Amino acid sequence: MTENPTALLLDAVAQGLEIFDLGRTLTVGMPQSPNHPAYWHAMPRRHGDMTRGDGGSAANDMISMGTHVGTHVDALAHVSQDGKLYGDVDAYEAQVGGKFIEHGAHTIAPMVRRGILLDVPGTLGVNRLEPGQEITVDDLKATIAKQGVEIRKGDVVLVRSGWGQHFDNGDGDTFRGLSTGVPGVSDTGATFLADFGIHATGADTIAYEQLKPGAGHGLLPAHRVLLVERGIYIIEAMDLEGLAAAGKYEFMFVMSPLKFFGATGSPVRPLAVVGA
Repeated sequence: MTENPTALLLDAVAQGLEIFDLGRTLTVGMPQSPNHPAYWHAMPRRHGDMTRGDGGSAANDMISMGTHVGTHVDALAHVSQDGKLYGDVDAYEAQVGGKFIEHGAHTIAPMVRRGILLDVPGTLGVNRLEPGQEITVDDLKATIAKQGVEIRKGDVVLVRSGWGQHFDNGDGDTFRGLSTGVPGVSDTGATFLADFGIHATGADTIAYEQLKPGAGHGLLPAHRVLLVERGIYIIEAMDLEGLAAAGKYEFMFVMSPLKFFGATGSPVRPLAVVGA
């Protein structure tokens, strides 16, 4: 008799799971794209500002930020090409009252899927890739072969460049790479991954893809391929160092965007779950 999948899942949880947090801690002043409103955290009510009759007190805070700041997912409404969103949706007509009813962040379903990590520096024998270095199709193929993984339809594929180390050490200018460039896939690498029929892909960089030195965010061809042409979600500014160090290349990927109605993206806290 086939065992109940729910029972198998609960049994796995009971035996213990190892969870890798792939999201960045949100802090004021953290590195981010200059194209988006910065993260800000304030506390309008502190403990002691109001005290109840029994001596109790509560502190309240507020947050403001762009939806593409910190670890976040791009909704399909984020990028258009020649006036069109994914599925030939008219980008101008889709902006109803400043909100995207179609392809907005509220339409991104929670993800509980098979995840794959492609540790490109590990394959190339370096700590991290160079500024502006392209992750080529050959690099991706070599990493798949070295790790012995198989990319399947519906997977979430995460591409490590090692560039997230600059976020960790507080070198925000280098992480942004506006003058020096940032490593990542180009349109050819994005097309290669998209051809597997993946659901989403992510990276440890500020804009997922290769940014050439001095080019800034002027051209984003991988975004065009993934979001507009293929309808594949992009997750950016991920923390992939711990996952790579542990050699965990296949895992259960768990992520749920906030249901911001009509938004072009959402902050997220992705998790990679493996058996302990």
